[in-house]
Parts: sequence; structure tokens; C-alpha cells
Amino acid sequence: MTGISHLLALLRFAGGALMRTVFSRSLLILFLLGTVGLWAGDKPEPAPQFTAKTMSGEKYTKESVKGRVVLLQFWTTWCPYCRREQPIVDDIQKEFSNKGLLVLAVNVGEPKKKVKKYLEENPRTCPIVLTEDTNLAARFAATSYPVYVVIDRDGNIGGIQRGAGGERALRSLLSSAGLESEEQ
Repeated sequence: MTGISHLLALLRFAGGALMRTVFSRSLLILFLLGTVGLWAGDKPEPAPQFTAKTMSGEKYTKESVKGRVVLLQFWTTWCPYCRREQPIVDDIQKEFSNKGLLVLAVNVGEPKKKVKKYLEENPRTCPIVLTEDTNLAARFAATSYPVYVVIDRDGNIGGIQRGAGGERALRSLLSSAGLESEEQ
């Protein structure tokens, strides 16, 4: 017997219209609170203010990227899931760059020397940002990797994906910010 059916049986056993009324009203209140919560979720959440400087010296802020879709990839050199998805991220960046996509690959917590050595062996096509040159990792609480955040053209968070999900998941994340591929 499930929890709900057990509860209903108990209410029938207890008899009383008062018990049924309390239960019905409780369900109604829970439903309404859930609905209000869903409506509140429809309002876009603004992305936090940020600064980021790439390893090649380019500087970005929330204001400077307005009008573009931004995909943030938080990664580390030791993360096997990050390594597996790096070619996917780079390919997506190439595919959508003419549609206004900016990818910033934010390495979290590793020294510049280590990241440079890694990139010599595993080159990337998207701009790389180090933790020391941004406040992004702190703003999005990136503590497990990879983490993907998409910011829409209006500067709102379009979606967050924690963990590797492959190409389909990244494309879905981009579509939540209004960026669709011809393939979809």
C-alpha cells in the first residue's frame, strides 16, 4: 500500500468530515504554493556581475558581453569528464560563434604554469580564463567539474548544468538561452 493510499485509508477509518476537510485543504494549499513557486521560476534570474581576463589578455564583463550568448565551462586539468568534453565545447564554439556565442573556459584553482603545460599538450580553441583572473568560479560556486552556465543575450542565466552530459545536453543548455542549431 502506498503512502497516499495508506493515509486515505486512515482518514476513512477515522471517519470524520473534519479530517477529510483538513486533508483536502492541505493538498490545495500545497498545490497553490507549488504553482506560485513555478510562476516565480518563470522570471529570469540575472547573471551576477563578473570580470574575466583570458590568458591572451582579452577582458570581459557582464556589460561587455550583453547581446551575446555566453557559455561558461568550469574545468580542471585533472578532470577526465572535462577532458572528454573539451573537443565538444570547442566544436560548439566554432559552430555558433557567428551566431553570437562566446565560450569562456574557466580553469578553476590551478596555477598558470600547470594550465599552460596542459594546453600545450591539449590545445583549445576557446578563450581560457584562470581563477586568479576572474570572479566567475566564486559567483557560480563551481566546486565539482565540469560545470556549465549559459547566460542569454539579455544578461540572464539561461541554465546551469553540473556534470558532464555530452553534446546533446550542451545543445539543450544553449537552446535554453535562445541559441538553436540547424540540426535541431
